[in-house]
Amino acid sequence: MADVQSGAGTLICIPTYNERENLPLIVPAVLEALPLAHVLVVDDASPDGTGQLADEMASADERILVLHREGKAGLGKAYLAAFEWALARDYEFIFEFDADFSHKPEYLPGLLGLLASQADVVVGSRRISGGGVENWGAARRFISWGGSMYSRMVLQVPVRDLTGGFNGFRREALLAIGLDEVSSSGYCFQVELKYRACRKGLRVIESPIIFPDRERGVSKMSGEIFVEAVKQVWRLRKI
Repeated sequence: MADVQSGAGTLICIPTYNERENLPLIVPAVLEALPLAHVLVVDDASPDGTGQLADEMASADERILVLHREGKAGLGKAYLAAFEWALARDYEFIFEFDADFSHKPEYLPGLLGLLASQADVVVGSRRISGGGVENWGAARRFISWGGSMYSRMVLQVPVRDLTGGFNGFRREALLAIGLDEVSSSGYCFQVELKYRACRKGLRVIESPIIFPDRERGVSKMSGEIFVEAVKQVWRLRKI
């Protein structure tokens, strides 16, 4: 168990698009939290050279790996590519993780401990006691809170933070979810993964996190993504 909580058998998937400023800071922080883990940078041909920087970092540390994609195709597609990459190898625990420091690396050992001992899916949750957000404007708070509440009402699932992106999966959970059937990207991708996990009867456990606004760079969230998510939730009810 000690090796597991240090990250043995764990892959942290970090999708990037124009994250050159953040990458050399966030990856060492993740590896400090889980020294035995591997980090997979999934770069969507960032024009700022993030992918090239990731290659340089990988050449200096065997725990860092890079998956290059041809262009920007949405967060969901990047994660699906990362999951498929992980499942083709021997990783037992796979995490989604943002490059922008909105996901704090210090939460990783605790989330991994839950995943290894009692959960099939672990959710870093802003919506349960002890969780929350920092430095968010009123509009973003409303969109995030409203999106989770709306999705829960439509889909009738117990997970409180359906839209959160700080999640970990057992290998068996990703296989059970059926990644080839996942149709969402962007904002609704996280909702669909949790909904499918619940539909399969998997153990989905939420653990509180504080989620600050990103420290550097520009958010990828847009009104178009949010509107599409509202429509997609109703499509998910049919699966």
